[in-house]
Amino acid sequence: MTTRRQKRLYAGLSLLVGLAVTVGLILYALSENIDLFYTPSEIIHGKKETGVKPTVGQRLRIGGMVVEGSVKRDPESLMVEFELQDTGPKVVVRYDGILPDLFREGQGIVANGYLREGNVIEAFEVLAKHDEEYMPPDLAEAMKGIKHVKPSENPELGYQ
Repeated sequence: MTTRRQKRLYAGLSLLVGLAVTVGLILYALSENIDLFYTPSEIIHGKKETGVKPTVGQRLRIGGMVVEGSVKRDPESLMVEFELQDTGPKVVVRYDGILPDLFREGQGIVANGYLREGNVIEAFEVLAKHDEEYMPPDLAEAMKGIKHVKPSENPELGYQ
């Protein structure tokens, strides 16, 4: 092989290796920032389609209804602990911060966080739905058949 061909071969190979390394780094960075959506039942039993359960330490997004009487606040800090439920088992969510104004028991919420134990999520963000009609499609599918009281239909909450 001539030196000119060798130079072209080395340049082509180095370009391909550089491209492969770049694509690999991009995919690794994207996989670190993916938040997969789970319901409380899917965290305990695994996804219906695949049976895959989230692993401890995995970043995830969870949606469900706040269980009545489950909200516990620490009087010394902003730490709040509450239970979420869809159609089956409950999971515990721990959050250190100020909750949204629309957060209350019986309300649908979505929380972003990390799975710390089998059924404990350490949340870094809690989102309450902005009106009583909205629900994420995945959560709406999981909640079919569950009756919950809408805030507008509950006179004790002060809505008419």
